[in-house]
Amino acid sequence: MCTVRLLDDTEYTCSIQRDAKGQYLFDLICHHLNLLEKDYFGIRYVDPDKQRHWLEFTKSISKQMKSQPPFTMCLRVKFYPPDPAALKEEITRYLVFLQIKRDLYHGRLLCKTSDAAMLAAYILQAEIGDYDPGKHPEGYSSKFQFFPKHSEKLERRIAEIHKTELIGQTPETAELKFLQKAQMLETYGVDPHPCKDVSGNPAFLAFTPFGFVVLQGYKRVHFLKDEVTKLKFEGKTFHIYANQKEDKKIILTYFAPTPEACKHLWKCGVENQAFYKLEKSSQVRTVSSSNLFFKGSRFRYSGRVAKEVMEQSAKIKREPPEIHRYLGRIKSTTLHVLTVSLQGVLIPSSENRQDLPGLESLRDSAHSTPVRSVSHSESFIPRSRSQVTDSGDRTAVISDETYSPSDSVLPTPVAEHSLELAVSRQINGAPCSIEEEKESEAGTPTVGDVGELGADSRAAGPVQSAGGEAALSEMEQVNKFVLSVLRLLLVTIGLLFVLLLLLIILTESDLDIAFLRDIRQTPEFEQFHYEYFCPLRRWFACKLRWVGGLLINK
Repeated sequence: MCTVRLLDDTEYTCSIQRDAKGQYLFDLICHHLNLLEKDYFGIRYVDPDKQRHWLEFTKSISKQMKSQPPFTMCLRVKFYPPDPAALKEEITRYLVFLQIKRDLYHGRLLCKTSDAAMLAAYILQAEIGDYDPGKHPEGYSSKFQFFPKHSEKLERRIAEIHKTELIGQTPETAELKFLQKAQMLETYGVDPHPCKDVSGNPAFLAFTPFGFVVLQGYKRVHFLKDEVTKLKFEGKTFHIYANQKEDKKIILTYFAPTPEACKHLWKCGVENQAFYKLEKSSQVRTVSSSNLFFKGSRFRYSGRVAKEVMEQSAKIKREPPEIHRYLGRIKSTTLHVLTVSLQGVLIPSSENRQDLPGLESLRDSAHSTPVRSVSHSESFIPRSRSQVTDSGDRTAVISDETYSPSDSVLPTPVAEHSLELAVSRQINGAPCSIEEEKESEAGTPTVGDVGELGADSRAAGPVQSAGGEAALSEMEQVNKFVLSVLRLLLVTIGLLFVLLLLLIILTESDLDIAFLRDIRQTPEFEQFHYEYFCPLRRWFACKLRWVGGLLINK
């Protein structure tokens, strides 16, 4: 038995054979959804160690799950379309719309308050249609949960746009406008993988439709569009090789929480590079995670590439399938708000967790495990309510060198609440252990509030942790260098031994070659031949005759 959570939070349950492959299950789901442009989607699952994976379609499902049935997985967008408006069918656009709406709700799609209001208004228009005073009383937009947290001012702005600017738009048009707006944002299609740099500072690595991104300290420190040439990993260490201007080559090194997380990041990168960069699927090659002298993994992307998908979509000719839209998340005053974003994790209390909308979808969402990270900007802590309101409306220029969501965009529109809320969110953004990260992803409450620690321990903890991580990373690099040298030495000795054995065989053979004749005429060879080789050959011949005699007698 297998249960797959779909993008509209419904579930699809089916029975599969023990040796069924991932492609069989994926085809069943696509048939259930009447989906033809299916190459943008994938099936996500979480193993018993709480590590997320994409289901590989060429391998057996049971061997990948590492757990006993029934299996629980979810359908998510794996490759975000570079231009959602270019999708052929409305059903495909609708599913991508649901995925991006989910990204917005969980705080993965960063945007300014003005953009957030427009996106939320499009969602309203798509789900409830035109504004009707008889059906939509004052404050109707506040009943919908578009973001993890937002202010009353933003709710009023959402309702104002919905009432005045979107009248007459059909759900299809509103969804298309939403996709076009979201596609222009910097974090469209970002799949954040938590890592640390060589100094122990938190970072998020992401492969998008437009290139490779590194977010660190809420700044985009690297954006590589077509420059990535190679991806490698060993253990928890991940390397990105890239070419820059004037033939300058760089190597970026980051450390994942676990070796499994690092391998998942590497696989995502390999698939992203193959899907978006290659012209044909026949150009896909098996990729090794390391070089000759390291024990590495091998992986091959098995699907079609983006260009082939677009060409195949253009050939679709059928009546548009019927779409059953559903009403989005509605607020409930009895539930805590779940916040999962690039900024941190807020976990609801245990008594409310089972009733919280979207919690199960969070566990299996199409993004990597969220971690709590340190904010290097003070602008997340407002000094007054007026400053919170004003900061959301300002505009700033986003450059490749500096990317600060606190300055240019808001991870989620900030609520007009008290100072304590903002301070608590800042505290919740402190680094946590890998165990706490895994607990957060599994939906279990974290034990021990940061507020119980003293101010001195909160200040000193991250510094000591960073120093320890730096020292540990240096030791790991030294150990890897020593292992590489030892492997090189062993391989060299092995090659020399093989060459020596080959030389002996050639010299003792009947081959009449000039340099072999010269070797045979030397005193050293004659001594080796009569004192070592001939006795050894007689001993082997005797043993062979003895074994042959035993076999004959039997």
